[in-house]
Amino acid sequence: MNELFTNVDWSDIWQATQDTLLMVSGSFVFTMLLGLPLGIMLFLTDRRQLLEQRGIYTLLAAITNILRSIPFVILLITVIPLTLLLVGTSLGVQGAIVPLVIGATPFFARLVETALREVDRGVLEASQAMGATTRQIVFGVLLPESRPGLIAGATTTLITLISYSAMSGVVGGGGLGDLAIRYGYQRFQTDVMVVTVVILIVLVQILQMIGDKLVVHFSRK
Repeated sequence: MNELFTNVDWSDIWQATQDTLLMVSGSFVFTMLLGLPLGIMLFLTDRRQLLEQRGIYTLLAAITNILRSIPFVILLITVIPLTLLLVGTSLGVQGAIVPLVIGATPFFARLVETALREVDRGVLEASQAMGATTRQIVFGVLLPESRPGLIAGATTTLITLISYSAMSGVVGGGGLGDLAIRYGYQRFQTDVMVVTVVILIVLVQILQMIGDKLVVHFSRK
């Protein structure tokens, strides 16, 4: 093993893996907190929905689409001043979380909106006919009925965050991406590159498997 991976420092690999997990989990929490209400508002304010407001929908949709259209590597560099303002550094795990959240939130919001659109409109109309308020419909009908789609969207977002976290290594974001760039690419240490890629693949496979099982579980209810 040592002969095959002569350049690999396993303590560095372990630390980089921990940093990646911390970046992804931290940014995932904030992405859910921001993306879920944004997706709900996109759905509710669209045409023929409960809170139809074309002006608000157009504004939210425009902001969401603009953020989604910016390549993440460019976004990393663009939001450095904001990152410095919020967390005091643009490097390491802390410096990576801000752009990760900004990049993933509009992505997840659109997935939430799509999942809510899959809810049977007849169920919504029946709830309205029984006098349910918008809040009751959202929390008692929309979110429970769209749960499999929301879980699938959250899984996709989580995997996207892993990909984004690897790209954050370009600007010293830390984690496996930073290790792969500094050693695997810049120092031509192919064994380091291989190990980091394999770990990222394993992480994605595990998360996708868990997400798929949860979708199947809640789809049966």
